Amino acid sequence: MPSISANENPRRLADYSADYRMLMLAAMAVVAGTGGAFSAWALLRLIAFATNVFWYGNFSFAPAVIADRAPLLLLLVPIAGGLIVGLMARFGSDKIRGHGIPEAIETILFGESRLSLKVALLKPLSSAVSIGSGGPFGAEGPIIMTGGAIGSLFAQLFKLSAAERKTLLVAGATAGMCGIFGTPFASIMLAVEVLLFEWKPRSFVPVVTAVLVALAWRPLLVGSGPLFAFAAPTPAGIEPVAISALLGLVMGLEAALLSVVLYKIEDGFHALPVHWMWWPAIGAVAVGIGGLLDARVLGAGYGSIQALVDGNLVVRAVLVLLVVKAVVWLIALGSGTSGGILAPLLILGGSSGFLIGQVLPGDPGFWAMVGMAGIMSGVMRAPMTGALFAAELTNHLSALPETIAAGAAAYAVSVLVMKRSILTEKIARRGRHILREYTIDALEFLQAGQLMTKDPATLPGSMPLPEVLRFFSEEAQHRSYPVVDGRGRLLALVSRTDALRWQVAKRSEGRLADLLSDASAQFAFPETPCGEVADMMVETGVGRVPIVEPGTKRVVGIVSRQDLLKVRSTQKHGEKVRSRGKRPRMTPKARGEESTDTRR
Repeated sequence: MPSISANENPRRLADYSADYRMLMLAAMAVVAGTGGAFSAWALLRLIAFATNVFWYGNFSFAPAVIADRAPLLLLLVPIAGGLIVGLMARFGSDKIRGHGIPEAIETILFGESRLSLKVALLKPLSSAVSIGSGGPFGAEGPIIMTGGAIGSLFAQLFKLSAAERKTLLVAGATAGMCGIFGTPFASIMLAVEVLLFEWKPRSFVPVVTAVLVALAWRPLLVGSGPLFAFAAPTPAGIEPVAISALLGLVMGLEAALLSVVLYKIEDGFHALPVHWMWWPAIGAVAVGIGGLLDARVLGAGYGSIQALVDGNLVVRAVLVLLVVKAVVWLIALGSGTSGGILAPLLILGGSSGFLIGQVLPGDPGFWAMVGMAGIMSGVMRAPMTGALFAAELTNHLSALPETIAAGAAAYAVSVLVMKRSILTEKIARRGRHILREYTIDALEFLQAGQLMTKDPATLPGSMPLPEVLRFFSEEAQHRSYPVVDGRGRLLALVSRTDALRWQVAKRSEGRLADLLSDASAQFAFPETPCGEVADMMVETGVGRVPIVEPGTKRVVGIVSRQDLLKVRSTQKHGEKVRSRGKRPRMTPKARGEESTDTRR
């Protein structure tokens, strides 16, 4: 009897596809989380060391702030830092260029989540040089890339799938973010909204594990408590929520403007008649000039963020900070140097919220926090991440309704007025489009029994070869047919190709079952998800899959490529066709009747 290639019993259907490997990944995430936490500690120490060397000539890891320095230093030090970063990118790895998140996304989606040791070493070094020399960036983008590289390198020591490597890469990246900022909820949501491109227990549980491990390490490595706590109370009532939504609309427009200007500047750098290695140094000229105007725009600017939420700045100073920081950040980022985007966004959104807050009820520092949530949500297209990040950073979880309102409004404006975000535009310019919407695959929630043509035409295994050849030359309406025994049990699948092969070989004797003695046939059960049926077709190249009863293997139906394509068409129809409630007419296939399509 011919061999049948498939499981003898249908697999157990469940809400989720997770298995016990999830627990293995969660255990491995402990290592990735520890690596992410220590990489956060190392990056902060490197930034402090670079700041001391560049601005004070001290070989020290003690925290240092870039204050008012000699004008010549303010102009030349950023240029020197940009030149060093350009050399590191040119002769080390060009993957250290940019703020890190687009590169992480591209590696996840197109690079099988494989990051190199070179990137793990050079990214924090280049970022420390860039930020320490006055680059207007934060540490979050570099730590996402560095922590992700640690998770990826650890995963590459074992025999794992690309999806499992992705889980550990993202676990390391989010652990690094939590290690620096102490924002576990926002770090987890960053994974869900930006990095994972899925919502599965297999990835969610290990990411949560890594983030919590990093949070446990943080008091020993970085310190405890919120990074930018402030004392202003959260206004009560529904009015602040409504005002926050309006503020979010403004932040969404600001996010769109920043994105457009950034890539215009990047296009300008691409037009320069010099190698990209020199671009960071050229962009650093603007950083130096900005430092001459206001030294607070240099470096990560965490002190400025704290001053904004504390409400300790005068309006004129905040206005200068907003304009100058935006200009130097956009030019520096457009030059392709190394550094993160979250800290600059917090300053820009916080400054905008602070200024608008002058005419709003409550403390301007509170509205600065709401502005931070809005700008981050609009720029990154991650509303829950932005809302949670602002609330956790400032220890104002009671303000979540306001930050969520601002984040959702900014997100709505951003997705309506911009095709892509700062994160995905860079990837799109390399010829790779990314759809960031999560939808249910219709093939995964439909089973073969709901889609199959019932009681399909079959050929008996006892059929003589001459009749088989005549059938395929004169009567066959399909390319292939199930071959069954006297009880209707599946033996194999015979196709026009088989008949042609026998005809060319000039075979004229034998029964069909004997001719297929070495053949195998993929089959599915009525309970088999249609997604698995589609996988069978891809693997075998056969466009029809018989559906059999469990146990007896009696053929009860067949699914074709055309059936699977109709499922997608029906799903698109449900998304785009509008009606008032009149129930649409069901197709014969939807009613369970046999299709009359003969092209399968």
